[in-house]
Amino acid sequence: MTRPQVAQGRGAPRALHVLAAARQGGLERVVEMLAAEQGSRAHVAAVLAPDDMFDHPFVEHVRASGVPITVIAVHPRAYHREFSALRRVIRDVSPDVVHTHGYHADIVGGAAARTSGVATVSTAHGFTGGGLRNRIYEILQTRALRSADAVIAVSRTLVERLTRERVRPERLHHIRNGYVPATPLGRAEARERLGLDPATRVVGWVGRFSREKGADVMIAALTKAGGEWRLSMVGAGGEREALENDARSAGVMDRVIWHGGVPHAGALMRAFDAFVLSSRTEGTPIALLEAMAAGVPVVATRVGGVPDVVGDADAILVAPDQPAAIGAALDEIARDPGAAVRRAESARARLEREFGAAAWLRAVDDVYREAIRRRSGAR
Repeated sequence: MTRPQVAQGRGAPRALHVLAAARQGGLERVVEMLAAEQGSRAHVAAVLAPDDMFDHPFVEHVRASGVPITVIAVHPRAYHREFSALRRVIRDVSPDVVHTHGYHADIVGGAAARTSGVATVSTAHGFTGGGLRNRIYEILQTRALRSADAVIAVSRTLVERLTRERVRPERLHHIRNGYVPATPLGRAEARERLGLDPATRVVGWVGRFSREKGADVMIAALTKAGGEWRLSMVGAGGEREALENDARSAGVMDRVIWHGGVPHAGALMRAFDAFVLSSRTEGTPIALLEAMAAGVPVVATRVGGVPDVVGDADAILVAPDQPAAIGAALDEIARDPGAAVRRAESARARLEREFGAAAWLRAVDDVYREAIRRRSGAR
């Protein structure tokens, strides 16, 4: 296939974003925002299981933004069919670069792009760790990243890890996720949407119920915090039943509200008196950026890219796997709300100063151009 060339400084590269889309998550939110900012020069290919392709929040949000999206419905592990379908999308869309997100897309989408002669860029959003299956996926993903024309790592810790994994330094770029401003709902409306009592003191937790996100740490932290705190859990995942058992065993089930997965939960952040990020590992967490934008006091674990996003002037940072420290931080917010407000204001100012969409888009476009030059030189 003969590829059109994008001259340096002339026009912006056209990108095909490829991902295996979950119903909610930070990775999906990043792709939504980036593709929307790229506008008419972006196209999204979302790989979904056949049973999951109807009323999918990610697909609906991308379509609502005006970005064209192709849905590829394949059964899990039907890799050859997925590979062939992605090759057809690449042929039809004719992008300058294929931008993959997540281990599944890095492996299958990256291979489809390379065999089509198209430059490849991957964003490494983070590694989840966990059991043997996940470790095998991570090994396969890092092998795929070594073959990419460029890799974007969203945190310094990811840069360091990928360097150890022998991703070539000249192809590795540290670009934190940007944030596209959206107006959060007011406190009263957000609480009404979540069914929360207007007068109750509520800490919010938003994420996927999986070990690396530390939802179990948040449940344990509630037992260490003052009894006036209620916990609003916004998320879904395989650990839901175990988390409910934890809350029941700890005697705090009556203090936890389970909302399930809520698309674009960031719009509801002002419902909370505090937001906790209790993760064991992170890249640049979008939920954290959303809390900062809403002006909500933040408690976060000092892991991954979190310290690159907020410092001690912006949030209360604690070590991972320390529920007592999170409980103490919540009680500090309740005891000194004035200091909590000052930290939240500092965090919002930092978000506006350092995580603007325009600078993010320019940095990604520069990586695209470099990847295109590298692929052209390889022919």
